[in-house]
Amino acid sequence: MLCPIRPGDRPAAAPSPPPDSPGALKRTRGPGSAWRRVGWIAPAGAALLLTGCGQQSTLDPRSEPTREIANLWWAMLAASAIVFFGAAFLIFLSWLRRRKEGWPLLGKGDGLSTGLVVGFGIVIPIACLIVLFVFANLDVTKATEAPAQSTTSMTVEVTGRQWFWDVRYPGTGAVTANEIHIPVRTRVNLVARTGDVIHSFWVPQLNRKIDMIPGRTNRILLYADRPGRYRGQCAEFCGFQHAHMAMYVFADPPARFRAWLANAARPSRPALNAQQRRGQQVFLSNACANCHTIAGTPARGGIGPDLTHLQTRTTLAALTIPNRKGWLAGWVLDPQHIKPGNKMPGLNLTGPDFQALLAYLETLR
Repeated sequence: MLCPIRPGDRPAAAPSPPPDSPGALKRTRGPGSAWRRVGWIAPAGAALLLTGCGQQSTLDPRSEPTREIANLWWAMLAASAIVFFGAAFLIFLSWLRRRKEGWPLLGKGDGLSTGLVVGFGIVIPIACLIVLFVFANLDVTKATEAPAQSTTSMTVEVTGRQWFWDVRYPGTGAVTANEIHIPVRTRVNLVARTGDVIHSFWVPQLNRKIDMIPGRTNRILLYADRPGRYRGQCAEFCGFQHAHMAMYVFADPPARFRAWLANAARPSRPALNAQQRRGQQVFLSNACANCHTIAGTPARGGIGPDLTHLQTRTTLAALTIPNRKGWLAGWVLDPQHIKPGNKMPGLNLTGPDFQALLAYLETLR
């Protein structure tokens, strides 16, 4: 039985569609949803474009080996682009043929379609791989291989440890940590070893990476076209603080490098005032002297970095923090807070002893 609609009655509202129905989706999506999607895509695209920027970019070469590596990278990008767009072109033709009846390309038994498939699917990829293989082996490998010692002017020995770089200059007595100085436009034979686990030495702007394997010695050419500071990194997972095991390579003009090397080969300066002398005694009477070396003092520890010329370095803890007094104080007081898992214990010192130790460390230049 139908109920008549009386004047003044309002018709019932239509039921809402289920939440997952197309109608509901269409109604909930407003013009702002498209902008929100673009808002996510734009930062992702910018991040992708900027991944090759910074201090550790292989696409910003500063030596002949890294120029060869960069050229190989661009060649690989070009080859992959040819193969990718060729495959995309074939997919587009296939879609077009399905949309339009009688489309001649990619038809069954069509000679042109067979040629396109064979060309983009087999011939071009194989040709690209052969060219890249020859280029990589004849040019890149030759340019980045370990140099003959007769072709280099000096040798630098680098030992990877958990988690810092021990750097020595044979024949000079100069020892430093985490910051390697070389003369600009000079072929340097870098000898790489490890003191514990597997590490990997890599300065992307100067050359390829090399592994440091226990019981073995590896070598690589270190060369810089121009003066500057080049950042490097351990490229092999070596423990909890692997990400905080970086280094700087300073390419100095020859005169500046000779001055730096002469200073690095000298023993530490004697303490001048009473507070500094007290700080030296604090250093020698605590665990510091068991782990660190300071030339010219009884401290001969070999576990941590050499501190003879600590204040000539720009960073502490393998580039983890800057080498400034406040950061140095925090590092000495609680090193596990800054770099958890390192082998340096915190020192339970009184206030005067702590200030005296800092005053002494400030003299290590």
